Amino acid sequence: MKKIVLSLTTILAMSSFTFAGGDIVPIEEPIVEVPAMMEEEVIVNEAGFYLGLGYGALGFERTITAENHITNVQYEYNSNLDLDYDTVMFQIGYKINEYLAVEYRYWKGMGDEDVPALDKNLGGQGSADLSAYGIYAKPSYSISDTFNLYALLGYSIATYDVNYGAISGTTDKDGFSWGLGAGFAFNQNVSVSLDYVVIADASYDSLLGVNGTEYAIENDSSVDTVTVAVSYKF
Repeated sequence: MKKIVLSLTTILAMSSFTFAGGDIVPIEEPIVEVPAMMEEEVIVNEAGFYLGLGYGALGFERTITAENHITNVQYEYNSNLDLDYDTVMFQIGYKINEYLAVEYRYWKGMGDEDVPALDKNLGGQGSADLSAYGIYAKPSYSISDTFNLYALLGYSIATYDVNYGAISGTTDKDGFSWGLGAGFAFNQNVSVSLDYVVIADASYDSLLGVNGTEYAIENDSSVDTVTVAVSYKF
């Protein structure tokens, strides 16, 4: 009897394997795909304040002619003046967006330059100091994520101080100012720039009376600068 029961049990077990295809199929765990980690993008905060400090060359050129149009006699001026200064430049600005910023700049010529007396009849020699400041709109265009070109369009005042000892004077040249430059960003905060700016380009006519003779004066003056600067954006 026990042998019959064992035989039936064996037959039933074999039948179960047969219906299952004869093989025991292990249960497979579902494959969960983990998405690849995306590289973190460096997002530059376009809007914000920035400060900068620069170094460059500041140039001042002046040409003066004085002539009596009745007698065709010219008054003897030391007419041509060409001064070059090593210059420090300070800037503070606010970047509104990727394409536009507003900026204030101040330039200071380092040291004094020797200048001859304006009037040749006076003789002697003096010294001259030059500084300037301006406020600008600064449109820019990005060539890449790190390199951009920009323009400066605004209003500036250049101050020319001359001293001949007992005699001194100050002349301001103001008006429209413009410039062109390029910038390179090391990261979202630090960048370096190189630009050329025409700070002042003024011409004016006036009259001068000397010993009872009136002379018409034509004065052409220009102030420009080339500057390399490093800035930090907050």
